[in-house]
Amino acid sequence: MSQKLALLRRTVATLAGACAVMTFGATAQAAYPDKPVRIVVGFSAGGTTDVIARIMAKELTEATGQSFVVENKPGAGSNIGTEYVARAPADGYTLYFVAVTSAINQTLYPKVNFDLNKDFAPIALAAKVPNVLVVNPSVPVKSVKELVDYAKAHPGKLNFASSGSGTSIHLAGELFKQEAGVDVMHVPYKGSGPALTDLIGGQVQFMFDNMPSSWPHVQSGKLRALAVTTKERSASAPDLPTMAESGFPKFDVSSWFGLIAPAKTPPEVIEKLNAIMVKALDKPEVKRSYEQLGAVAVKTTPAEFGQFIKSEVAQWAVVVKASGATVD
Repeated sequence: MSQKLALLRRTVATLAGACAVMTFGATAQAAYPDKPVRIVVGFSAGGTTDVIARIMAKELTEATGQSFVVENKPGAGSNIGTEYVARAPADGYTLYFVAVTSAINQTLYPKVNFDLNKDFAPIALAAKVPNVLVVNPSVPVKSVKELVDYAKAHPGKLNFASSGSGTSIHLAGELFKQEAGVDVMHVPYKGSGPALTDLIGGQVQFMFDNMPSSWPHVQSGKLRALAVTTKERSASAPDLPTMAESGFPKFDVSSWFGLIAPAKTPPEVIEKLNAIMVKALDKPEVKRSYEQLGAVAVKTTPAEFGQFIKSEVAQWAVVVKASGATVD
């Protein structure tokens, strides 16, 4: 009888232990995050990527009651920060605020120590910032079609500026060159500032630029805007047509930003962060911040964001190869 009682007690103890483990696991999952979370940005503080990352970090902090801290790790066109997070523990406490640059860098650099599609788990797309096609007012065109016709009538005579070789601004121009079949020359600068200065001065004739930096010059009459590069019109310029509406249905180029985590991060962590970010995009204060940046809120599931990243890597690989751009 004592042996049966002992066996019964051991069985009860085992079941109790199993229940305790299950309860602890459920509590641990529900408690995420239970310590500060780092959001790594691959650029210096103050840029568009950094600003939008901090907007999202604030929302995540308020929603969870735990600190989400932006940490800048600039260098190698954002590759240093990207690689750092790719090698970080997949526990949800080190995240990466990714931008279009990382998709371009997959083929722009001869060798990168990460695979954007394999080494990361997508969480959510946070925003898109349209590029805008702007021309110097001395160029006698008022639409994209007129620019194409003018370029074809003057082969090799038009120059387009960029903020540097291999940037999304440069490659938007290369994509236009390919799609329109025009002979135009690329002139790279060290940033949008000097490129816009020469565009306004007439040293170059047109440029695809991020809307926040070029729009004030459009409003002052120093530049003429022909189209935005996203498939949807910009709320900041609702009367300005898109490139798709202007005869280039496949043209969808923007600076985009989102949150990703190291591969194998627990799905429940991914889903929780996604739900917070998607909800945040409807908040009036977030909408106001986006409007000031010329940014467009885009809601996605993790799976949708993953497919978007794959399509961006593939699209830019074709453009990079055709342009011949490379960075050592």
